[in-house]
Amino acid sequence: MSSDMEAVFLDVGGTLRIVVPDEAFQAAARLEFMQLVGAQGPEDAFFGQLEGRWEEYRAQSFSRLREASETELWTRWLLPDFPAGKIGPLHGRLTRLWRDRDGRRVPRPDVKATVLELSRRGYRLGIIANTITETEIPDWLDEDGLKDCFQAMVLSSIVGWRKPCTEIFLEACRRIGVEPARCAYVGDNPARDVPGARKAGFGTVLVLRDPGKPPKKPAGADAAADRVIGSCGELLDIFPPRKGGA
Repeated sequence: MSSDMEAVFLDVGGTLRIVVPDEAFQAAARLEFMQLVGAQGPEDAFFGQLEGRWEEYRAQSFSRLREASETELWTRWLLPDFPAGKIGPLHGRLTRLWRDRDGRRVPRPDVKATVLELSRRGYRLGIIANTITETEIPDWLDEDGLKDCFQAMVLSSIVGWRKPCTEIFLEACRRIGVEPARCAYVGDNPARDVPGARKAGFGTVLVLRDPGKPPKKPAGADAAADRVIGSCGELLDIFPPRKGGA
């Protein structure tokens, strides 16, 4: 299945990283967020309003398969009643704090070793991720010493397309310089990750599932992966060393 694969693209949220609840961490994020924008009133009421706007944004984003930039997200969708001149420059920090309210995002235990080994084996590696943040993923890869392993990074918040839009997958192939038929994609959401990669012509599509949790959505006929795996480390059983690799 993968002997002729040249590039492996990976999702991030739910695939390379997971969210770990941390009540103190989450509370600190909410407090800093309110202080940063100068919000008044009860915390519950403020974030309740933001959650409603967030769901409205997500609904149209999922429907159109488009992602707003960080600046647009905050000035148009989530904090339109605050001065754009004040909120716009804060977009990066606001996005981090908004995501931190869910908990800490940490890599799966076997991610670093797997990525380093796939790179050593001669695969070109890339990221294709739906995300509202523009800098969090690059910063994480840099901090963990993995940045140099990736030759392409395509984030919905920057390119504007969301998976399963075919264009985000094709853009990744263009950036990495490999035809889709020789690319593999690894994601965690069958309904979102598999159809987009299939329509783009990817040669192999894999789904990483958490054995302790049910699938995010039922997989339809167009969401059947070539293989379902339970850990990132299993990728090393699927992608052998390439000729010319280590």
